[in-house]
Amino acid sequence: MQTIISATFKNTPTDFIVTEQLCLDFDGCGEHLWLYVEKINLNTHFVARLLADWAGIPIHDVGYSGMKDRHAQTFQWFSLRLPNKQPPQKPFNDIALKALKPTEYLALLQQHWHGKKLNRGTHAANHFTITLTKVVGDKDAIEQQLTDIINHGVPNYVGEQRFGQDGNNLSQARAFFQKLLDNPKPYKPFKKDFERHGILISSARSHLFNEILTLRVADGTWNQAIDGDVFNLDGTGSIFTSKIDDAIIERLKRHDIHPTIALFGIGENKASQSALAVENAIFQDEKNSVLIKGLEKVKAKMLRRPTRLIVRNLSWKWKDDALTLSFVLPKGSFATVVLDAMVAHLHQPKPQHSPLRK
Repeated sequence: MQTIISATFKNTPTDFIVTEQLCLDFDGCGEHLWLYVEKINLNTHFVARLLADWAGIPIHDVGYSGMKDRHAQTFQWFSLRLPNKQPPQKPFNDIALKALKPTEYLALLQQHWHGKKLNRGTHAANHFTITLTKVVGDKDAIEQQLTDIINHGVPNYVGEQRFGQDGNNLSQARAFFQKLLDNPKPYKPFKKDFERHGILISSARSHLFNEILTLRVADGTWNQAIDGDVFNLDGTGSIFTSKIDDAIIERLKRHDIHPTIALFGIGENKASQSALAVENAIFQDEKNSVLIKGLEKVKAKMLRRPTRLIVRNLSWKWKDDALTLSFVLPKGSFATVVLDAMVAHLHQPKPQHSPLRK
């Protein structure tokens, strides 16, 4: 139940602050220079390209762990492969200033040498500080729902960011798959297409996952075990099957494990019985046949994602009609799904066009 009738979101970039949490000890040697940057109104790809230009290296020698929101203030790690072990001579902040618009900001905060490249999924979690303004709703009911979220989490939907502006990634994925299916040749992408194709493949899998999760939200089993479920051990990629007994129910209550839903691909679907029936209701729906056949052709691997998102260290404070939330989410999850669980009408103004003052 959404207890906030309406609220305004991302009125300014500092209303949405994301800090990447990295659990790593730098070894101080090696050929990879890790950089901790602050960025405002910039997407991760743009910053990666700018860093590659600054260092004079190919874009594939720039590493980052995850994508971060553009219209926000974010703190994120990147790495540069520098075989000569010499940092670029030109001051980074001077280069950044020349490349940015007045509404954008980028600064280098830390740098460390390390023996390995920063790969996708290296970070452990993200800390969010989100301010909602013009909040309309009963304060007591809102705070009760926040307490319920601490105790029970929220459905672990893939956020709308994954589907691009106006959901265009999904329509592009359908067209992409149809083109592949019309061609009898095996799928063999060029290296330059890996990233774009990866986005479309991810959008397709995420859409199917969300459709199945909606069924489990509707019948109230998104945070409960059903026969044939595959469980995820919290904070890990480990999955297992088990009969539902008192031990499983207790582990679910204390958030030690979570039910999962398949991210469709080739390979064994470990779900069975009722859980498999719910998944097949979407996978075998004719309207999804192009997505299913396309994922099979590109040989996407069958994976699983938890149905439940646990919101860690959730706290909040009020200032008049503004509500500031602070919480931690594991990598691969979306802060917007926490807001969607609470807010019926979330208004997001157009990005600001006035110059930033730092």
